[in-house]
Amino acid sequence: MSEGDRRGQHRRSRRVQQTSAPTEGNGRQQTRSGRGGRSRVVRGALIGLAVLLVVAIGSAGYVYYVTHDLKRVDVRGLSGALTQGQEAGTENILLVGSTSRCALAAQSPAYGLCQGSADSAPVNGVNSDVIMILHAEPNRHRLALLSIPRDLFIPNARSTGANNIDAGLDQGLTQVVAAIEDDFGIPIQHAVSLNFDQFANIVNALGGIDMSFPMSVFDWAPPPQGSSGLNVRAAKCVHLNGPQALEVVRARHIRYEAAGSDPSDPYSWPQEGLSDLARIRRDHEFLRVLATAMAKKGLDNPITDINLINSVKSDLTFDQSWSVSDMADLVLDFHSIDINAVPQLTLPVALVTDPDGPSGSYIFHGDGPYGDVEFPAQSTDQAVIDEVLGIGPTTDSMTGDPLPAPPSVTVSVMNGTGISDQAADTSASLAALGFHTVGVGDTTPVGDVAETFVYYGSHAAKIEAAAERVARSMTGSVIMAYDPSQVTDGAEVTVATGTQFAVDSPRASPTVPTSGSSTPAPATTVPATSPATAAIAAPSPATSNLEPWDPQACPAGATATALVPNPT
Repeated sequence: MSEGDRRGQHRRSRRVQQTSAPTEGNGRQQTRSGRGGRSRVVRGALIGLAVLLVVAIGSAGYVYYVTHDLKRVDVRGLSGALTQGQEAGTENILLVGSTSRCALAAQSPAYGLCQGSADSAPVNGVNSDVIMILHAEPNRHRLALLSIPRDLFIPNARSTGANNIDAGLDQGLTQVVAAIEDDFGIPIQHAVSLNFDQFANIVNALGGIDMSFPMSVFDWAPPPQGSSGLNVRAAKCVHLNGPQALEVVRARHIRYEAAGSDPSDPYSWPQEGLSDLARIRRDHEFLRVLATAMAKKGLDNPITDINLINSVKSDLTFDQSWSVSDMADLVLDFHSIDINAVPQLTLPVALVTDPDGPSGSYIFHGDGPYGDVEFPAQSTDQAVIDEVLGIGPTTDSMTGDPLPAPPSVTVSVMNGTGISDQAADTSASLAALGFHTVGVGDTTPVGDVAETFVYYGSHAAKIEAAAERVARSMTGSVIMAYDPSQVTDGAEVTVATGTQFAVDSPRASPTVPTSGSSTPAPATTVPATSPATAAIAAPSPATSNLEPWDPQACPAGATATALVPNPT
């Protein structure tokens, strides 16, 4: 059995097995019930972990202390170390935050109670509202951080099929790893999860942090969305303790005091859009502020280091394969990294609503509603993934080896929308690119709005690479999907057409994105094989500037004052 087949057999087994970690919640609706404002605390905890890994708090004298007494969980399907190709020597660390209140040592009304109370319903779902991937290249002394928005709708979110990506954690870290590898082609070497408890501890261990509030802000939305509690007057620089910093990173419904607003009525202030995407933007800024605060404390200060380690150590859970020596290597390789030089990107997504129904009513194969979901944006997404991984457009993202040439890839096409001749037209366009097309047909539409799925039926490296080669030849709401039952006509890859995509023109050539760029040069395409729909918005950017109301780093030389709340 080849190495690729052994890996495929190992990864297939993970689809039906659960990790040893306890899971809670029995479906999308139940896990959604706990996804109001209180659950946003997990983002802050994850930022704390990202800081620990990015700035490597432990010096050589503390490496053993940092790593010898860690929680472990069995995570299957992790990719092995990459030893050849363009990605040799690199690793990707999956950082996942759990919303589980039932896993907390002590229940807190501020987070929502596992068993509920007389005034509130139980909050017992398990989701990962935050997913980050930290890419490390020790040979080049390079790190990059990629955030994946929680409402991105993907085909392998759960072992049972499509869902929002945050729903996978209900089945354990193994399933989140499967989703990332199967649908995005990002190999995951290690995985870390954490719950709500330690974010405030990290900030308090530093003695608090300082942030500027250029405008008065108030985080609030009507139930069931909820609020983080953020409610701050404009100030040049204020000092935040742990719970106050927590409100900053949880906020996703910020209202701000604009010109002409009634200062005594923050409920009437204008509210920003973008929700979770806006929060990711602010949290990337918070990550820089927190890392800078750590650096000012001195990484070789025994008291600070031990306090920081103790503040997070008991609540982090690491995969079983991450050895003490590997963690020590990471600490030493990136001990002096400058957080401001680390690219912090967000995977572009396109907001989707049901064109014939109310907001938040997306239906897939008759199931749902799944809320206002987000769709992928090929090839913009692929360019961002390439930038994070440090590879080019002709490289297999899972292995670092060259992608196969189109003539070596067999493709069938299924019409997934009912649009006349869509499968035949798509097949002809793929054939014009050199792919070996072997059949067309029809499949049951999933709904009025649908992604285009590039299905493959094996985790063997050759088959995954074939699927990636096809996906890279398309634009629009296109995503890879592992599902042997959907592969037809003996092909290696089957394309199930959706409601907004195009196939690249034979005249288009791949373009390597330059550093800092998230969008490749526009390709000339044949007429779109699926027309644009108003239900799918334009994709979000991979990076965005702070808005005037966003909390941010204090100006140089500013003196912090005590936080003053707004009147409500």
